[in-house]
Parts: sequence; C-alpha cells; structure tokens
Amino acid sequence: MPPLHSMSLDELSKLLSEEGEKPFRAKQIFHWIYERKVIEWDQMSDLNKSLRSKLKEKLSLSSLVQKNIQESNDEETTKFLWELSDGELVESVLICSKQRRTVCVSSQVGCPARCSFCASGKQGLLRNLNPAEIFEQVYQIDRFLHQKGERVSHVVFMGMGEPFENYDNVLQAIRLLNEPSRLNISQRRMTVSTVGVIEGIRRFMKEDLNVSLVLSLHAPNQHIRKKIIPYARKYPLEDLIAAMTAFARESRRNITYEYTLIAGINDLPEHAHELGVLLKGQPCTVNLIPYNPVPGLKLKRPEKETIENFRTILSSYDIVATWRYTKGKDIAAACGQLAMQNKLSLAPS
Repeated sequence: MPPLHSMSLDELSKLLSEEGEKPFRAKQIFHWIYERKVIEWDQMSDLNKSLRSKLKEKLSLSSLVQKNIQESNDEETTKFLWELSDGELVESVLICSKQRRTVCVSSQVGCPARCSFCASGKQGLLRNLNPAEIFEQVYQIDRFLHQKGERVSHVVFMGMGEPFENYDNVLQAIRLLNEPSRLNISQRRMTVSTVGVIEGIRRFMKEDLNVSLVLSLHAPNQHIRKKIIPYARKYPLEDLIAAMTAFARESRRNITYEYTLIAGINDLPEHAHELGVLLKGQPCTVNLIPYNPVPGLKLKRPEKETIENFRTILSSYDIVATWRYTKGKDIAAACGQLAMQNKLSLAPS
C-alpha cells in the first residue's frame, strides 16, 4: 500500500478523481494530516464513510510505529525509536534549544561508513529509507510537539546513515519537508551531513537548494582519517576539501567541518596546528565534538583543558571554532551514539 506522505497534492487529487470523488477532497485530507496532525482516516469527519473506506484500502497514513521514547536528564533531548513496516528499527532525536526545535533524522537503517567512533555503523548498512520514512520521522515528532503548541523548526540529516549514499530519497524528503502544504520547513533551516562522498557533494551543489552542508572531517590529515574513517580510503582529503570549497563558492554559503575529538588520536596540539593550516582562509566553521562513549569501544573523551587548547590554536589561524555542548548522552542520543539500541529488547522471547 503506497504511503500518502510521498504523494503530491496533485497526485492525490488525480487518485480521488479516478475513484469518482471530487478533487478538492485532496486539500481537505492534507489539512487533516498536516495542519490538524490526524493520522486516522476515521477521524476525518468531513469525509463520508465511503471515501474513508476507499482511502483505507488504497493509502497508508503511517509507515512508522513508535516503539520507545526516552527523555534525557538535560530536559532538552528526546530520542525516538521507530519500527518500520518490515520490522527494522531506526532512531531520531529531538533537540530543544531556546526557541529551536531541531530533529536529527536518520536516512538509512544502519550505516555503510563504519567510522571507528560511531555506533550507527557497527552493524553495517541494512537498507535505505524511502522518502516517506525519512519525512515521517519529522512529521511524527512535529505531532509530538503539536500537543505542546510547538512545531519542528530545523532538520539535520545527522542521524543513522550516510545521506549521500541514499541521495535521491534524501533529496525527495527535503522537498517534502519544505512543501508549503505539508510542514513548510525552510530549506535554510535544513542541514545535510556527509562523511565525504565527493560525487554526492558535487551533485548536491548543482541542486536548486538552500540547504546547508556539513562535512564529518574528524582528522587533520589523510593518514589519521583513513584510520578512523574507512571511506577516506576512497576519497583523498585533498580532493574532499576541494569539493567542499567548490560547494561554498557555488552556494555562497559558509560550510561546517565537524571534528570529533578522540583522546590521543586526533586531539594533540600538532593536530590542531595541522588542521589550522589545512583550513586557513576558508569560509568555514569547525565544530568540535568531544567523543561520546559507545559500548564496546575503548576510545576516550579528551579533558576539557585539551579541548579548549585545541580551540585556541584554531583561533590563532583565524578559524571560527565552536565547542558543541553534549546533549542526550545519558540516553545514547548524542552525536555518534545512535544505533538500534533496543532491538534485542524488542525481540520476542
């Protein structure tokens, strides 16, 4: 049964016409779903019973089932575990900061990148999410916020998966999220994060979009990057930086490099100087992320003094460096911690 979330208003109007119904019903249905946040056909009281029965048989209103929800002690982070129609699981995170309500969305079940410090790729890639499954993560969290009189304001493709390895579906999800008749989230409030798929970066900069791009850099040189990011073996750092620079020039937007600091591996003063030389003069920000613990990994988080010193060195090269405040670590919702944490507990005994 096709998901309604992937259909355009025109496509729904056409389907209704083929069923002998008035096309204007499509706008009524969209209003119920995206304005009133209704996900049951029977609750759409201004549609006759005959039409509701037809729609039940032809269209799915939901492809996700909420299996778990966890609130962090920081009172700003909520993690959602979703079961897909085939039984697979994905996670997404709501991060509340002042007036912002940001959803960190997953684009794949698992992840092909297998970065050494990240939980998402420990099981490898299981499958891509389709556009409706990506979109619905945001929609369902928007319904959650709607009960509080709030709405999703920002979306970041930083959850499970490498977005550019699911390029077409991610692009379609972006357009669905931006559509005025749905959630109407501004493209300028969306961000895609990539581990460094060069052909994806070059393709993305040719799209007619105002979406920000973030590169998961995590190393100041190719040698270290290959040790912690397997994808680096395919994409040399020099070529990757050139692609990001081209994106910044083409889009006329600053870019962000994310850098997870791992004690003794990429957090030394010489690494900071090397990174400063690599990025000096670029229109960019470096977002420093202290490593977040992942079960089964023996990596360590740097001390605060080490992080601050790293940041100070970058500043000496006139590079804007931010230090990301860790949220949701207690519920494994922080950067690098998303995985199918509850899969075993949900399995039948």
